[in-house]
Amino acid sequence: MSSASPAAAAPTSITREERRVLAGTLVGTTIEWYDFFIYAQAAGLILSAQYFGPLASDNPALGQIMAWASLGISFLFRPLGAIIAGHLGDRIGRKKMLVLTLVLMGAATSLIGLLPNYAAIGVGAPILLTLLRILQGFSAGGEWGGAALLSVEHAPVNKRGLFGAYPQIGVPVGMILATGVIWILTTILSPEQFASFGWRIPFLFSVVLVLIGYYIRRQVEESPIFAELAERKAESSAPLSTLFKKNTKEVVLSALIFIGNNAVGYMIIAFFAAYASMPIEQGGMVGLDRAPVLLATTLASFGWLVFTMWGGALSDKLGRVRTFQIGYILLIVWLVPTFLMIDSGSIWMYGIGIFVLTLGMGLSYGPMSAMYAEMFPPQVRYSGVSIGYALGAILGGAFAPTIAETLLARTGSSLSIAVYMIIVCVISLIAVSLVKEPKGVPLGVAKHTS
Repeated sequence: MSSASPAAAAPTSITREERRVLAGTLVGTTIEWYDFFIYAQAAGLILSAQYFGPLASDNPALGQIMAWASLGISFLFRPLGAIIAGHLGDRIGRKKMLVLTLVLMGAATSLIGLLPNYAAIGVGAPILLTLLRILQGFSAGGEWGGAALLSVEHAPVNKRGLFGAYPQIGVPVGMILATGVIWILTTILSPEQFASFGWRIPFLFSVVLVLIGYYIRRQVEESPIFAELAERKAESSAPLSTLFKKNTKEVVLSALIFIGNNAVGYMIIAFFAAYASMPIEQGGMVGLDRAPVLLATTLASFGWLVFTMWGGALSDKLGRVRTFQIGYILLIVWLVPTFLMIDSGSIWMYGIGIFVLTLGMGLSYGPMSAMYAEMFPPQVRYSGVSIGYALGAILGGAFAPTIAETLLARTGSSLSIAVYMIIVCVISLIAVSLVKEPKGVPLGVAKHTS
């Protein structure tokens, strides 16, 4: 009983070190996802024409599908990044792995900004681009788990959802930065200037962000749970084998819980803007101007940010499972109206449609860090949450834009995409409903090893 008293007596105010941890997880994940989203935006706007289109010059749709596939292929390497980062993170600490993944992601992104296109070096251009994209995926695979655990393991027991929401809002903040930067560039540059050099600027800007993030993360102390592990010498001799021996169910459930949110997220991140702004004369179905679409997407990201924070805090009151269930039900109900509003051809309807969609996104994403951390014992927690998250990303968002583009080409109706999204969200709703509510379970070594 005495071991639980510190958590029960946790202070309600946030300490200086806790603020530093929250800043470190937020800034780091923001930079990671900025890098990730810059590629996603570029895949919809420029990479098809400059890197993949020449491989299928007689079929523009195939070139765009290949660009979306390059977005998805990196997800196949996220589990590898999750396995390696999770294994090392469970051994040498959360903090060291977070610094390493940040540097790897920044290096890959900056090199994409310097990479010659197909016209300059031929088929080597899409090959090198894909390799750099794989490095991005490897890095992202190890990033989220470490950030999630660093925030949740520093949290008072009654604020785990709120603390865990900080690395989560790195997604909408990164998207705001990425979409906002591209919107500014498409506004001040001509289409020819943007296609020539402007699209490279956001990739190169990543160098500045990585330096800032590196400095902040170096100031953060190691997770107290990992420090407890080290002090007790309680690390498993083989955390990964232990994970799958004892926690396979949790890995599978955590993957399935994430697929709906991730699939819809990549519609917002990458597909909607490209779909809505494709000119009619080039085969588009909506034909909105690109700059207003990017601005509306940026504004909707603010809703995603607010609702994600609210989702994390709400889960501290309602519970993780109930908050997730509400979020997924909202997504299921609103997906068809979203596509109908986008297809209306009104920029206002486009903006309102995706803004309301972010309410369900926030409620099904904000509680994730806390719930995943509470589902796994500390010796394999980094590996468990990272691998579950990475597998969910493969099954959910990895090829969602590619599947959406293929469905659109075959059916000629965006409602086929809505049905696909609804099916994926129903799977996640069922998966999260199978989880026994974990809110408030002890996270420390003593409680899990007794």
